[in-house]
Amino acid sequence: MNKAIQLQDLGLKDYKQTWDYQEELFKGIVDTKIKNRREEAGLKTKNYFLFVEHPHVYTLGKSGDLSNLLLNEEQLTEKGATFYKINRGGDITYHGPGQIVGYPILDLENFFTDIHKYLRLLEEMIILTLAEYGLKAERSPGETGVWLDVGTPFARKICAMGVRASRWVTMHGFALNVNANLGYFDNIIPCGIRGKAVTSLNVELAQKTVDEAEVKEKLLKHFSNLFEAEIF
Repeated sequence: MNKAIQLQDLGLKDYKQTWDYQEELFKGIVDTKIKNRREEAGLKTKNYFLFVEHPHVYTLGKSGDLSNLLLNEEQLTEKGATFYKINRGGDITYHGPGQIVGYPILDLENFFTDIHKYLRLLEEMIILTLAEYGLKAERSPGETGVWLDVGTPFARKICAMGVRASRWVTMHGFALNVNANLGYFDNIIPCGIRGKAVTSLNVELAQKTVDEAEVKEKLLKHFSNLFEAEIF
């Protein structure tokens, strides 16, 4: 069992390049697990936590509905955005500058074997982080992610989540709006949910910008506590 997690901050990086890199790390962990099973090699599996910011991009999960993207190819180009259909759960979402995206690539057998618990702990990390900024964030029943003012006409989503897991190895993760350009969400039906607004931390705090490095520090602190992990 290995609860050490290697942190990598990739900065601003193309979505497809990052996805390919995730797949590479994911495959390395899975290959180690297969070797251990076949040869009783007793090798420790690695864990990673990637921070990244993407240029404007829309991604559609494997069970998503393409009609939730409200732009055609020409309009995507006009907006300087790209589109990918990918292998995570969930419907459509947007990534862009001012959004902190986190991809934990973990062997859950180092922690616990429960995907629902994994998702709930990711949500809890966000909830605890936002509480440090004086915001009461919550889960919305039946909807993965983190919201504000759940159950009211003012409900709005601040963090989207979508993960993939195979052989208890995770990839993809969460996208927290910190200084996001919310106009880009108008081009989709976010997560396939009509009539629900989207927000960003800077909007909620009535600030022009929020220190993203500080937010990342808080996220990592809560992640390491919740997962009883050592991040290096």
